[in-house]
Amino acid sequence: MGPRRPLLHRSAGFRRGLGLRALRLGVAVLAGLMMALTAGSGGSAGTGADGPLHPLVTGDQSRGWGAVGRLELGAGGFCTAALVAPDLVLTAAHCLFDGTTGGRLPLAGLEFRAGWRNGRAEAFRGIRRGAVHPGYAHGKAASVGRVRHDLALLQLDRAIRLPGLVPFGIASQPGQGDAVGVVSYARDRSDVASLQELCHVLAGIDGVVMLSCEVDFGASGAPVFRIEDGVPRILSVVSAKAEMGARKVALGTVIHDGLEVLRARLAADDPGGAMPRLGLGMVRSAGAKFLRP
Repeated sequence: MGPRRPLLHRSAGFRRGLGLRALRLGVAVLAGLMMALTAGSGGSAGTGADGPLHPLVTGDQSRGWGAVGRLELGAGGFCTAALVAPDLVLTAAHCLFDGTTGGRLPLAGLEFRAGWRNGRAEAFRGIRRGAVHPGYAHGKAASVGRVRHDLALLQLDRAIRLPGLVPFGIASQPGQGDAVGVVSYARDRSDVASLQELCHVLAGIDGVVMLSCEVDFGASGAPVFRIEDGVPRILSVVSAKAEMGARKVALGTVIHDGLEVLRARLAADDPGGAMPRLGLGMVRSAGAKFLRP
């Protein structure tokens, strides 16, 4: 009897009253991920224990994480998104599509709420323009290719320039066993962001990473961080949650190359506009506060 196929669920674009379709990854995809998971480790991922989710309830707990926010999709739906420039937020591509019709959501109905916490935000911004990765095909069956390109970049109608909302820089390519963290909103914790300080990269294949991080509907587009030189940088965004037997995992899109593709698409839509340069050298000056159990 072969390995059990993981159930793949699109993890966000949560909408009240709208059932999300459960998808299955093909055998070849599972085999590739499992080979990556066990290669060079004697059948073990070699990672330590993961940490719990911490709700960022107070201003002190939220310090340094205000550039993560809720992306409102209208009709009660939301995703998670993060600032990567004063006027640019990064999220998952499937967040920009209607789960029923498959059509693109109107940008006029979207709103980024930076640092959303208990009914208040550090900043509210509308969306001026949006770019979806050219390789993303909404509505097709689940595949590594679909998750690999599940990335979107949105330009805000006004830049956010506040001392506590410093855009995140971009991390270098992830490696198996890397310790990472994730900040996200989700269905049963929609009013306050939660930080999982410690989870791990279990495997990677074709620009997709399998993560041990805890995610749920609403977490799509959530930034996955790695600490580099003491600074949290984004290496992936959450695309889906999956199950492999009894084990729950998350699938993320590696953003190292895709972000420049999206930036170029936004620039092409506005030839007269100057787009901020994104890259590995962007440094956060506001220290993110990590919690300890």
